[in-house]
Amino acid sequence: MNKIDNPKPNTWSEILKRPTKTVDDIEVTVKEIFKEVQKKGDEAVAKYTSIFDGVTIENYEVTSEEIQEAVGLISAELKEAIQLAKSNIYKFHAAQKTEKVAVETIEGVNCWQEKRPIQKIGLYIPGGTAPLFSTVLMLAVPAEIAGCKQIVLCSPPDKNGKINPAILYAAQLCGVTKIVKVGGIQAIAGMTFGTQSIPKVYKIFGPGNQFVTVAKQLATQFGVAIDMPAGPSELLIVADDTAVPAFVASDLLSQAEHGTDSQVILVSTSRKLINAIEKEVQIQIEALPRKAIAAKAIENSKLILVENDTIALDLINEYGPEHFIICSEFDDFYSNGVCNAGSVFIGNYTPESAGDYASGTNHTLPTNGYAKNYSGVNLDSFMKSMTFQKISEKGIQNIGKAIEIMAEAEGLQAHKNAVTLRLKSIEQRK
Repeated sequence: MNKIDNPKPNTWSEILKRPTKTVDDIEVTVKEIFKEVQKKGDEAVAKYTSIFDGVTIENYEVTSEEIQEAVGLISAELKEAIQLAKSNIYKFHAAQKTEKVAVETIEGVNCWQEKRPIQKIGLYIPGGTAPLFSTVLMLAVPAEIAGCKQIVLCSPPDKNGKINPAILYAAQLCGVTKIVKVGGIQAIAGMTFGTQSIPKVYKIFGPGNQFVTVAKQLATQFGVAIDMPAGPSELLIVADDTAVPAFVASDLLSQAEHGTDSQVILVSTSRKLINAIEKEVQIQIEALPRKAIAAKAIENSKLILVENDTIALDLINEYGPEHFIICSEFDDFYSNGVCNAGSVFIGNYTPESAGDYASGTNHTLPTNGYAKNYSGVNLDSFMKSMTFQKISEKGIQNIGKAIEIMAEAEGLQAHKNAVTLRLKSIEQRK
């Protein structure tokens, strides 16, 4: 683990660099697959499913029989856990509903805003060494609350042409309307253009490897929205001597086990605590089944000692972490002062994994510094705000002259005429 003592602000950008990789070669591959899927549809999907997943599938859509089989494979204990998580996620996201906002801006001019669901949603759920059925809950539950009519889920098949049963169980529990056994770039391309088996959608959600991430960004060039640019998982913890070293170490490792390119950072005003946490990490990592992955990520981790909490907060806001854990005597100082973070976890008994699974908040969050300008997924991510206005005769008289003057100043005579004709009509009837 890399220890850094009291780094000067002019070195922060270098110290806080993410372990991102070049995407030049990836972009070439993604563009080629997109072109082929756009032109050949399922034929191209089949080709790349065979190449990348090593399986040939005749029917990509998951059948009701397959779902029922999956339900039977899930233990009662896991079902109960998923149901509890779903209940909390539902409560938190349902609470985000807002009423219509209406105002009369001037007499006779009524303006209001209403929200409408995005009709066609695509969810991408990774299914490799860590099949993220929890992400199904995080995306399908708010989509269902929002009222999205079509919720399409794509997830890569295993060598037997099947999707992990926990993913299927969560999907049928949360209102997913169609499940497709396709992963990777070809899944994103399929949801972008539509194929014989994969419906075209209006917005794509979900995490993935660097190929999926680049594919989602390319999808935006074809009129499809995405939840956010996302990269490898990351966590920053600020802690002082009130923190429990074993707890902090466990949180660092919980993110490190996501992938070798995950990034974990500890910021502290206590050298003693940093040393204690470093020892705990070495003890706990030995028992992890994903030790090799976690160890690689830990090699790139940072243990940063700073002089005081003000410097720590400035450094944290400069980094803009996806996940931010506060284990400090001054938790109000940090929670009130943080400007850039995807999701914040406060106190010794608030592990990041609670947000990943069952507390209720969403775990689909901005990474790679995008917390500075993106929100994590929430109910509004599945909706659009639409504005309405209704103007009476009195209203157009109240604002008409201003519109005419402004339109003429911009050289847009037809804009002016649209008002002038109405004002003259009113005058003629007097």
